Amino acid sequence: MRRASIAVLMLSAVWPLAALAHHSFSAEYDRDKPVKVTGAVTKVEWTNPHARLYVDVKDDSGKVVNWDFELGPPNGLMRQGWNRNSLRVGHVVTVNGFLSKDQPHVANARSVFLPDGRQVFAGSSFDTGPTGGGDGPAQK
Repeated sequence: MRRASIAVLMLSAVWPLAALAHHSFSAEYDRDKPVKVTGAVTKVEWTNPHARLYVDVKDDSGKVVNWDFELGPPNGLMRQGWNRNSLRVGHVVTVNGFLSKDQPHVANARSVFLPDGRQVFAGSSFDTGPTGGGDGPAQK
């Protein structure tokens, strides 16, 4: 009986943290604000619960801005045709996604056009399929 009580106590302490760690698309991103950027990869984080892609993009004034794109989990990306070596620092890519509701230069990626021209889907929590979307306004 004591073990069960300890397990319940531990679970109740951890449960709120797990709920904060994972979020719905609409809690963080705006599906009505598509974005399309092209730039050089500066970093790829192949981690759970979401991989991340960082891309240097020149804004309208010519200033380089580092964009942070949330991708799907690594397992989901592998099912979409990715692997840990799909992107390297320096690769020039085009990323389609949806802007963050409250953070500049942060977005949820929907698809990425690789340097060889192939399009891979980013396992977005909004839409992971190959149809629709990806036609957001160009960002330079």
